Amino acid sequence: MVPHVSTTLAPAHAPAPAPTAPRRRTRILALPEARWALAATVAFLLGLALDLTGAPAWAYGPLYAVAYATGGWEPALEGLRALREKTLDVDLLMIVAALGAASIGQVLDGALLIVIFATSGALEALATARTADSVRGLLDLAPTTATRLTDAAEETVPTAELSVGDVLLIRPGERIGADGQVLDGTSEADEATITGEPLPVVKRPGDEVFAGTLNGAGALRVRVERDPADSVIARIVTLVEEASRTKAPTQLFIEKIEQRYAVGMVLATLAVFGVPMAFGAELADALLRAMTFMIVASPCAVVLATMPPLLSAIANAGRHGVLVKSAVAMERLGEIDTAALDKTGTLTEGAPEVADVRPLPESGLDEDALLALAAAAEHPSEHPLARAIVAAARTRGLALAPAEDFTATPGQGVTATVEGREVSVGRADVDSDATVVQVSRDGKPVGTLTLTDRLRAEAPATTAALTALTGSAPVLLTGDNSGAAARVAEATGLTDVRAGLLPEDKVDAVRALQGQGRKVLFVGDGVNDAPALAAAHSGIAMGRAGSDLALETADAVIVRDELTTVPAVVRLSRAARRLVLQNLVIAGVFITGLVLWDLIGHLPLPLGVAGHEGSTVLVGLNGLRLLRESAWSQDRRG
Repeated sequence: MVPHVSTTLAPAHAPAPAPTAPRRRTRILALPEARWALAATVAFLLGLALDLTGAPAWAYGPLYAVAYATGGWEPALEGLRALREKTLDVDLLMIVAALGAASIGQVLDGALLIVIFATSGALEALATARTADSVRGLLDLAPTTATRLTDAAEETVPTAELSVGDVLLIRPGERIGADGQVLDGTSEADEATITGEPLPVVKRPGDEVFAGTLNGAGALRVRVERDPADSVIARIVTLVEEASRTKAPTQLFIEKIEQRYAVGMVLATLAVFGVPMAFGAELADALLRAMTFMIVASPCAVVLATMPPLLSAIANAGRHGVLVKSAVAMERLGEIDTAALDKTGTLTEGAPEVADVRPLPESGLDEDALLALAAAAEHPSEHPLARAIVAAARTRGLALAPAEDFTATPGQGVTATVEGREVSVGRADVDSDATVVQVSRDGKPVGTLTLTDRLRAEAPATTAALTALTGSAPVLLTGDNSGAAARVAEATGLTDVRAGLLPEDKVDAVRALQGQGRKVLFVGDGVNDAPALAAAHSGIAMGRAGSDLALETADAVIVRDELTTVPAVVRLSRAARRLVLQNLVIAGVFITGLVLWDLIGHLPLPLGVAGHEGSTVLVGLNGLRLLRESAWSQDRRG
């Protein structure tokens, strides 16, 4: 049975944490790229401090040399390898530009180029490592061993060696080792990592179970129905990896642009040096003109034209509880034209809550007395429904009588002696989307409690804002049942509702939307949402109860689970994209003007450096406008 979804708006409080994979994170300084970038940055900053304070060259010169060596050796090596393969990349071009700047006395400019590119490489390496960490963490959800039953006895075997048809013994509290079907026993399984269902699901003979889900208090005999390599949890890993690879064509396009720019700049620099020499120019003059050209044609201003607005937007969003993982992620958020939302834990709180207390007239109990009776019996239990009932009683300030002779029966409920009378609380067999529990005293029903997964208070405003931003209402994608999904959709104004979805179904839905030419933003929180987060054009994860894999896969994380920040960060991204365009125009005008001046007339080197650095500072300051508090509040006003 699944929980009804209350359309009563929930007060702000933290939902119960969902089961997640163990966190196995690569430390930043464990990456060689990060260590080299840090060394280059420290050496550069120390050298810059000495340079600006008027220290002699012998004091700061070696520090700049260290920055060149530590930050530049790796891209230089990669560039030389690329040359062996008859290709040329921008990293090598920047090394050449840095050395060219140093050769004509502009050591500071060259060192800055080195530090920028070394830091960029370190961030890229970190992102790759963290993605690998999250996938390994997901695999930790599935147990490495399982108890297999044979005709003679039982044996512990690696789950990788299980075959279809094997029969497993799943003890209370164990994780299920393979996808299969229950042959014997009754229990409850926590399937939040797979389906997003917030409450444990009763499992009886004939029901399906999934590898990696957590068994409750009962013992089960399960027949393996899928090879471990084809389990739902294994397919999630595959889907995440495949979806990540689908972004490669964009990267290939960028690399092609870099290749053409690099080749063009090298050829142009050689021409600027060679043509005057062919007409009798002095070597020193030709070299100075060529080095000036290389400096003013350097893409520093273009790089900074893009980064400050995006990084400022990231910082501003971070102050308001949204962690955007990279400048690329921030830029992509502003491109979306369709939103797809998970239900449990995203639009709803993802935790059960007592919504209705109904004593039977003949019981002689009022609402408070019925709730106190049920909470007293449930108090020793750790079941999510029990915790919700006890929490509701405490909220009302009710005193709970001590419970004796407590017993819990998987799939049925609890029984205890309260004030000398036997009280039982268990799921009622009613035709309802709600989770209804029946309370009995001395074997006679005395009332029912209805528990719901309440809608977040800000959910309707968020869906309305996303509708205004994209021009169409968001799509609801959920693993929950159609009845619960329909109630959320009605309360939030959504019309496209797709319920009962497994993780692969969510991915198919996202890919179908993108196949129609849309750029989809997906918002979710669980392991089951991770493949869709990876497949979408942009993904945002809910931070408080979000699984490790969802948090690592998403482009952004909402730390405080404030849904209204979703449309706000999309607006902020669009503002950043507008500033990026402005900056590119400014940088392009400066670079074009300085290059033409150097080619047609005689551009003095100091003036070329001043123009180049001036344009860099100008676009940088323009981008920093998004650091202002008004940039966030203005975007939220729309």
